[in-house]
Amino acid sequence: MLDFYTIDDKQPKPDFPEKAGLVFAGQLDEKTFCSLQQKGIIAKRFDYYTDFRLDTALIKQMQQIILSKGLHMDTDIKSLTQILDIANTKQSGLIAYSD
Repeated sequence: MLDFYTIDDKQPKPDFPEKAGLVFAGQLDEKTFCSLQQKGIIAKRFDYYTDFRLDTALIKQMQQIILSKGLHMDTDIKSLTQILDIANTKQSGLIAYSD
């Protein structure tokens, strides 16, 4: 699973999210992640097996892509949207840890 946590854009990457007090935002399985990449929502530069960050600007861009493609009712998109909405509510970015 790929676990997402909220993180301030300027906060350095912690080795362990729980020790840094990061808030768990959700998770994606590999099949969903790959589907989101094929749909052009998650950039191909991100790897499911490598930790990565999404800053607030990239999150907004992803949400715009979802709206412009009219994919908000897609099952895979709904999984991601829940995670993105948590980041928006906290006005933060996201960091993904592959386990």
